[in-house]
Amino acid sequence: MSIQHAHPDRAIADVTGPDVCAQPALVSEPVDETSAASLAQVFKALGDPVRLRLVSLIGARQGGEVCVCDLTSAFDLTQPTISHHLKVLREAGLIDSERRGTWVYYRLVPAALERTAAVLAVRPAR
Repeated sequence: MSIQHAHPDRAIADVTGPDVCAQPALVSEPVDETSAASLAQVFKALGDPVRLRLVSLIGARQGGEVCVCDLTSAFDLTQPTISHHLKVLREAGLIDSERRGTWVYYRLVPAALERTAAVLAVRPAR
């Protein structure tokens, strides 16, 4: 699919290009009940702005992991609220954690993000 630049900060898809019949994997074949439940949990976890920021902060961190103490300082939220959001992300399988002494360190689960991205990736038309 080609991209047209409508604004320096935004791009729009050219819906007249050769890939116009391409579809995301999510709609190119039916999703079974188990996969749908799992995907819904992931999308629900990512459907909150705080959790999106947490994923971004963890992923952007040098070394690929971040201490919870650094995450809480990035938000104007209480520590229990941040812990709740991290728990939701962990339960969705998007992040993993490891306790080191009194601190917990978080890192992304690349395979989970890749699976989620693959569902939304556009596949060429058959």
